[in-house]
Amino acid sequence: MSIETPLRHEAGASVLQQPLLEVRDLVVRYGRRRKAAAAPPAVDSVSFSIQPGETVGLVGESGSGKSTIGKAILGLQKVSGGSVGFQGEDITHANAGKRRAIGSELRAVFQDPNSSLNPRKTIGASLAEPLRVRGISGAEARTKAEDMLERVGLPRDAVDRYPSQFSGGQRQRISVARALICEPKLVVCDEAVSALDLSTQAQVLNLLADLRDEHGLSYLFIAHDISVVQFLAKRVVVLYRGQVMESGLAAAVTESPKHPFTQALVAASPVPRPAEQAERRAVRESLGVRTAAAVAATPGGCPFRQRCPLATELCAAERPALRRVGASEVACHYA
Repeated sequence: MSIETPLRHEAGASVLQQPLLEVRDLVVRYGRRRKAAAAPPAVDSVSFSIQPGETVGLVGESGSGKSTIGKAILGLQKVSGGSVGFQGEDITHANAGKRRAIGSELRAVFQDPNSSLNPRKTIGASLAEPLRVRGISGAEARTKAEDMLERVGLPRDAVDRYPSQFSGGQRQRISVARALICEPKLVVCDEAVSALDLSTQAQVLNLLADLRDEHGLSYLFIAHDISVVQFLAKRVVVLYRGQVMESGLAAAVTESPKHPFTQALVAASPVPRPAEQAERRAVRESLGVRTAAAVAATPGGCPFRQRCPLATELCAAERPALRRVGASEVACHYA
């Protein structure tokens, strides 16, 4: 689904604002040549867009294809079909030179902060690395690194310390600082808080929200916990086995889910209050949705049909198209 925001000129004419990121009918298959052609798609005809200053959440279970989409956007995974547009330019099959050119505007924060921090380098050296690509080095790079560390809530003298001297939450803040030091337009956050404890999660989420509001950033926020996505995202796209099940405004999708899979995701989301958690467990059991381990993937039709309490023969014969149900777009014949 793509939502475009109208802008008005002083003369009164209305134009459509160009999305910062536009993913159209994206298909990704793993493997090479014939093996890839015969393999079921890890991502199957996924479309969405992100406007400047907007956060869109991708949510789903493990194996839903959400991280694969993030890698395809970043150029870390080959695209089998469809397109990825960034700032009005097709970057689907951009070469290494083009990727370097847009590298300062399209950044990432991954689940493991150690993946972007060299244990042998000081924090200052790691933060200065993307600046050197832009021709900034020496004292200016150090000052920018100190300023960025201060913005993410760490002391300026952290530039002279090593990753091993920080906690997991602090290292993730450093990863955020490294992603933002080049003042990007879009940051892909791939399970950026899932490895953190709840209190640290809240701190990092608040930090991301503050930095977004301060700098007008856009985020593609990828997570398996829909409550975490709800906190940060304006719109949410729910994935199951590489296909979009439901998408729309975060409030509509999380507070009034229409697809049986989204309903199960919301009911499974953990909450800190035992009474509410017990109530959610009862709701989840009453939905009649089978567990993922109980079924195997089968081609054709709706990918969720073997777990869905609403499934009929139509669901096995025909893949449901996204259609408007209430305030959301839902891929279900019976939602």
